[in-house]
Amino acid sequence: MSASLVGSPILPESIRSRRPTKKTLSLKSMATCVENSRTETPRKPNSSFEADRQDDSLSQFVKFSRPSFSDLLSCSPSKPQTLISQDSETPSPYLDEIWMEIRKQADRDAEEEPVLSGYYHSAILSHDCLESALAFHLGSKLSTPSLPSTTLSEVFLSAFMADQTIRIAIREDLKAVKERDAACISYVQCLLNFKGFLAAQAHRAAHHLWENGRLSLALVIQNRVSETFAVDIHPNAKIGLGFLMDHATGVVIGETAIIGDNVSLLHNVTLGGTGKDSGNRHPKIGDGVLVGAGTCILGNVKIGEGAKIGAGSVVLKEVPAKTTAVGNPARLIGGKDNPVKMTKMPSFTMDHTSWSDYVI
Repeated sequence: MSASLVGSPILPESIRSRRPTKKTLSLKSMATCVENSRTETPRKPNSSFEADRQDDSLSQFVKFSRPSFSDLLSCSPSKPQTLISQDSETPSPYLDEIWMEIRKQADRDAEEEPVLSGYYHSAILSHDCLESALAFHLGSKLSTPSLPSTTLSEVFLSAFMADQTIRIAIREDLKAVKERDAACISYVQCLLNFKGFLAAQAHRAAHHLWENGRLSLALVIQNRVSETFAVDIHPNAKIGLGFLMDHATGVVIGETAIIGDNVSLLHNVTLGGTGKDSGNRHPKIGDGVLVGAGTCILGNVKIGEGAKIGAGSVVLKEVPAKTTAVGNPARLIGGKDNPVKMTKMPSFTMDHTSWSDYVI
């Protein structure tokens, strides 16, 4: 939150009374601009022109418009981060090299495209950790007039920092997009512009809220993600690490769906139920599965590890591990009794067509 807003009458009392704690604020790491903004005795103007500028309403607008959270975050380059265990203050060996690479890429992009320098500073360079930058960005994307970005950003950041698994998943998802999506040119572009990644991270926060009994807030986030990104994931759905939603538009994942690690989904995929039945009614997707565009997998059916579902398929029955199913209704390549087994993980190869013997 901007230093100029603390104590402002336009903010609720709960926010005006907040002050950074020792855990979130290091005076040694504060930027000079922040320290100067807290000087009790203002500097005497050197000229009448400077005095007029201090009184000008524009300077008040500039103070109001400073990037959120700048009081909590150093404006100087941060040192490599470590992830902290949720049960301990001891740093884990998981060094945050991805965040350092994102900062380098943001610096480079801002230098190459000066018109974006303010955007990159606000979204990336003014933050000291990946979780803060992501929370700020999601809050900005999903906010409404009655649900301001600062409030949402705090909700996301609180969820991210409360769960070590989420923090690891964010980084594994970033790597998954960079490695498997040929259109992804850098981590910073994925973080800022790939709605499949952003929708997945918003869901992880919503799932955390759901698991902790905050159902109403979790459902609000689900709704905002659906409206903003055209991705509808129920907060109770469970999603593993290294998750890729390529393009993502039209993806629907139901309440009791479970998705394993290193799964790749294309756009317009539905993991849905079969009707009005309640209870455990949605698909279970194994590790390393690739699901092609426009596929519907309906009911409490299992898709085995390393299986591939061809684009446009409708799957109503279990698909064994390392096999390929395609069609409406979906059938196994090679037949039910002797299906062809794959030797490579399809979610990594992203190969959607090699199974086909179709000839024009």
